[in-house]
Amino acid sequence: MLRAAGVGAGDAVVVPAFGNVEVAEAVTLAGALPVFADIDPVTYCLDPDAVEAAVTSRAAAVVAVHRFGRRADIGRLHALGQRHGLLVLEQGEAEAPDDETAQRRQRAAYLDAKLKGVRTPDGGSGHTYQQYVVRVPGNGRPDRDAFARALRARGVECRVPVKTPVHRLPEFRRYVSLPETEAAADETLALPVDAALTKREMHRVVSACNALGGLLQPAF
Repeated sequence: MLRAAGVGAGDAVVVPAFGNVEVAEAVTLAGALPVFADIDPVTYCLDPDAVEAAVTSRAAAVVAVHRFGRRADIGRLHALGQRHGLLVLEQGEAEAPDDETAQRRQRAAYLDAKLKGVRTPDGGSGHTYQQYVVRVPGNGRPDRDAFARALRARGVECRVPVKTPVHRLPEFRRYVSLPETEAAADETLALPVDAALTKREMHRVVSACNALGGLLQPAF
């Protein structure tokens, strides 16, 4: 898509650092330079204000990535693109069947109501919960990682959705200020909300999280 639009050598493309490296790799393969902008801490998608701050005279495009079942603010990004003459591309997630999405939302609502000691996601408009991502606040030690290990020891499958932001990887290392990206990479944890989960399994998730939550509170 970038090549078809004429994006190439000498151009810059604004992309998120929170997420998959493939987006930055695609920009590089087109001959352009990936420029990283920060994310919105609620949606985990590109923050339009951060994108605007990252736009330079070389900027030719923006790639917005929809994340975890939340959509980027495409309306604001398109308006920004019109102001600056930028192509705005989207990378979406695979759409789940309606019945599966409904079941994920039911399980997410259950977790929203029951979980303690972690910060639950802001459902927002149209959240499909491709992943149910909580925040485990740190207090100077890797609480999220310790929390994840303890959950797995209690039989709860969980995973760190983004282990290393792209701007920290050796091939794309940039010395840029991306505080929301850094915080999300350090604190986020995806809990299971698959449609196949039973009530007993969902109860196990809640019990395990709540047993640990009080032990891993942020320092004040």
